[in-house]
Order: sequence, then C-alpha cells, then structure tokens
Amino acid sequence: MKLPSRLLLAPLGVLIASSTVAAVPTPLMSAPKVQSVAATAALVAKLSGARATLGLDNNHGFAVAQQHPGVQGTQVVRAAHTYKGLRVFGSESVVVVDAAGAIVSESASDRRLHLGRGAANRLGATTRDFSVRPLTPSRAAIDAAVGATLAAAGQDATHVAPPTAELLIYPVMKMERVPGAAGKLEGELNALDMQEVVDRYELAYLVRTRMLRGAHPHYYDTVVSARDGRILDRWSALQTVIGVGKSQYNGEVPISTTFSDGLYRMLDPERGTGGTYGAMAITNADGGSKAGNMYTHSSNTWGDGKQYIRGGSTTDANGQTAAVNAMWGLMNTYDALKNVLGWQSLDGKNTSTYIAVHVNTAYDNAYYSDTCRCMFIGDGSSFNSLGSIDVIGHEMGHGVTAATSDLVYSGESGGLNESSSDIGGEVVEAYARAGGKVEAIPSTGNDWMLGTEISRDNTPLRWMYRPSKDGSSPDAWSTALRRLDVHYSSGPNNRMFYFLSQGSKEDKTGDYYSKYLVKSPAAMTGIGIDKAFKIWFKANTTKFTSSTNYADARAKMVEAAQELYGAGSREAIAVQRAYAAINVGADVDETVTEAPPAEPAEPAMASAAP
Repeated sequence: MKLPSRLLLAPLGVLIASSTVAAVPTPLMSAPKVQSVAATAALVAKLSGARATLGLDNNHGFAVAQQHPGVQGTQVVRAAHTYKGLRVFGSESVVVVDAAGAIVSESASDRRLHLGRGAANRLGATTRDFSVRPLTPSRAAIDAAVGATLAAAGQDATHVAPPTAELLIYPVMKMERVPGAAGKLEGELNALDMQEVVDRYELAYLVRTRMLRGAHPHYYDTVVSARDGRILDRWSALQTVIGVGKSQYNGEVPISTTFSDGLYRMLDPERGTGGTYGAMAITNADGGSKAGNMYTHSSNTWGDGKQYIRGGSTTDANGQTAAVNAMWGLMNTYDALKNVLGWQSLDGKNTSTYIAVHVNTAYDNAYYSDTCRCMFIGDGSSFNSLGSIDVIGHEMGHGVTAATSDLVYSGESGGLNESSSDIGGEVVEAYARAGGKVEAIPSTGNDWMLGTEISRDNTPLRWMYRPSKDGSSPDAWSTALRRLDVHYSSGPNNRMFYFLSQGSKEDKTGDYYSKYLVKSPAAMTGIGIDKAFKIWFKANTTKFTSSTNYADARAKMVEAAQELYGAGSREAIAVQRAYAAINVGADVDETVTEAPPAEPAEPAMASAAP
C-alpha cells in the first residue's frame, strides 16, 4: 500500500500518523498515578471503619485490587470485599477519592452481607461461622478444571499459561421477584422487577486455565468446590468475536512505524510505552498460534490492499496488508480513547500492547487474550481477514473493561462486557472514518453494524439498532437473558446505546421502534454518540462492578449522566428512556426538569505523560 511520501520524516525514517494528541481541556480522567501505600491503607481503614453501620462483623475486610485515574486529580480504587481474608467473588466497592483521600463516591456490589455474626446476615447459622478451611487441595481443583477442558477440547490440548487457583468464597445467586412484581405474568416482567440475591455460599477455588488445542484457544474460568472438588460453575474466558476486518476496506491510510538497523518496523513510537516490545507493535504469527516476530520491511510502503491469498507469503505485499489493517486499527483505538477521554492506552497506564496477525490457518476468529493483554487476528475462511476497524476497536475494548469493571464473562454481566466492546468498536470506527484528529466522537462514519466488512456477502455479525436481525439476539431484556451466550445477551444493551445516541422512531414496522416507549414523544430523542459514549465510559470505569447486571447498569448510567450533565438534564432523561426501550426500568417523558450544569459540562480525560 503506497503511503503519502510527505509523511516520511528524514532522517528518523518514522512514518507518523497525521493525527496528533491534543490537550483536552476538561478531562474525564487524569494522569496515570497510583495512590501511595499509606493513602491506600488509610482508605482501607476508612472503609473498614464503616463495617458496623452495614451490619458486618470484624471478619469482613477490603483488598485493593485495581486503581486507575479519575477526573481532575481523583483516583478510582476497586476494593474486593473479603471475609476471613478470602475474597468474596463478585462482591466489591468502587471508590472515587479526591487528592486529599476523601471519598467522593462509592458504588458497591454487596454479596458478602450474610457472612458472619453481623446484623446484615439473613441466612442464619449456616453462614454465621462460615469456615474458610479447604478440604480439597488446590492441585486437585486445578486437575478438575483442566480435566473438564481436556474432555471438551481434546486430550492433546496444551497450556498457554500455567493454570492458577484462587481460594475464595463463591456466592451462589438466585433471581427472585421484588414484592411489587409478585403477581405479574412472566412476559410482563421488567428488569427492575427482578433482583439477584444470595442463595448460599460455597468455599471454592477460581481456577483459570488458558489452553490451546492445535490452532484453537480454549480459555476457561472454572469454580471448583473446596469441600468436595465438584465443579460449581464454568464459563468461557475467551473474549472473542467471530470473523472481522482488513485494511483493504479503508484504502490508503497512514501508519506509524520505526526505522532502525536499515529496516522499517511495525512499531509505533508515538503511542504507549513499555510492554512486550517497548511500543505498540504488529507481529506475524505466520499460520501459528504464537505471536511470532515483529513485522519488518526494507521500505516504508506496506501491503497491497487485497485479501490475503491462502498459502501465500505472510511477509510480501499481500501478506503485509493484514499488518496494515491491524496497525491502523490499533492507532485509531489508542487515539480515540486518548484524545476524547484522556485514557492512556488500554490499561490507563499507557502500557503498550500488540496485535498478532495471520493467526492459525484460515482462522475465522479474532480474540483478546488476558494472558498478554494483546489481540490475535485470523485470516478468515468463511469470512475475509478479521482485522476490520470495528473488530479491532471491539477486541481492544475488552482490555479497557478488564482494567476497570472487569465484568464477569457470564450471564448478564458477560452480555454487558460484550456490549461494551461492541460500543467501543462503533466508536473507534466513527473516529477513524473521520480522520482521527478530533477531541469528540464524530456523529457519522460508523454503520451501527459489527463486522459488515469481513462478511463475504456483506451480512453483519450484529446489528446494534435491531439485534434480533441476527436470529439469536433479543431486542429487550427478559428473564431468559442470563442463560444466553454473551454474544447474544449483549443485544439489548447494544440497542440501548443506539437509541441513546441516535434516538428511536415511531414506525411500528421498522427496525427503530420500541413498544416499551410509552411516554411523550413516542420516538425518543438521541443525544449523539459522543455524549452517549462518555456516559457509558464513566459508568463502566467508575461505577460498574464485576457483577453488574442490566438493572444495575441502568442505575449507574443514570448516575453517570447526572454527574456529567445535571440531575434533570435531557442526557439523564435520555438514559432512562433508552433503557426503558429495552424493558429495563419505566419510560419517562422527555421534559427537562432541571438545567444542565454550566459549560464546560462534558468532561473527557486529561492527557498526561506516562
């Protein structure tokens, strides 16, 4: 692919993307800065001091798991809830603290309440003195989890990374109706008519196995009883989308490379630091399952803009096209998050990642791996090459979620995890199509369909505005949602985001109508993709917990919109209507009851040096 010669800067030999990182005046997030040990200890002490008011005894505690920067000098701290020193799975607090260590806000998922002798315990004697002494060793738990994977994948599967086992307390949850919904028919239930409650607790191991059988990854998280070795729960941890991408879709694009020792390298010196290669990189798996070597070339003109010819060279012009696709997608993903939100790379710390292309042979998949915080892209068989811009934005979106809310990849939280990446894919596509130079997400450029370009008959993988068009995804929440594959349970939230951004229509026969919008006007008004994404990003990074479901997502999205734009603002009202449109909460009229905050009201994130 011929690139404009004006972008080649002598004597460095570096091809730099035309967009530059500009300072964002009103940031959502600030510099990647971690609290001091003393500040963290003080916060834990402060949280622990409130135990009695929550009805918890002194066996309850907190363990800080993650930190990332928040708006204007604040810090977002994620603290796991513990009991007798063990983490309570899915129970945690997300705390925003200011520069002085004062708590600005706290969002919690309390699945710990019935443990111990505190007043909050409603399960009684069985959990009052819950034992944390395992009867099954961790090695046996790992063997059980590995055995389950081998049984499904094949006995010749091998480990990508050594399996791990974490001893924890696993709340077994059940759904029950809230009192006011006791008499409703099943088909009339709204998401807010149901609540998740703890049925019982199990002492268990969370076993993480990451295995390959031939060319195919088999990544699982397995919950194994520490009492008798039974498998209590299991879900796929492979955060993937089937089919996608290539640069032949985008024509001639600028990419950022590095020149050294007489060769140009697919190594972007402008975005990110550190990591495996010291900067953002594209590697050549060359038909294998490992990342392989970084792409190099004697000139700074890469690719031929055509679909990879199976069996051909992965390093000639035709083979390089997949690398061009990947680098352009990675650059735009980084720039969209940095320039619009101030987000530093995929983890908020400006750490570099990489993408491996030509993974396996005729591989119809692309996936994000939590073992390396990187992405793997196949060349496709039923699909075209899987490196399209929306798919790269989608997969790298998993990295953002993993670094923040870490939504469990199962049930409703897993659907929200997938939806967050679908949202990210559409946002990056819109940003890239507009040239990647702005500090707001453009209102046009994306197609609101995932994977159209990789499809050989132009049929998308998913339709954001009408998920049911794929034949498997529902358009609205129901009690069956938690039993679906996460790629399908993401559907309603995708539709919510479309309506929040673009609005709905009154035509009952069209794709943009919702029967749940019963207030005035019948067609809700959208607020634009830029505002919608900022609200989603704030909720996901500062309010969602790993166990957030659809009802909780609605509540946290409303909070985020109110904090950004005002309690009675049209943006906050639009969030309520968009969720009502998918049967999560009641609809409301579009009457603005309170003026939004004075400008500037739209925080993004401040740029910062690593």
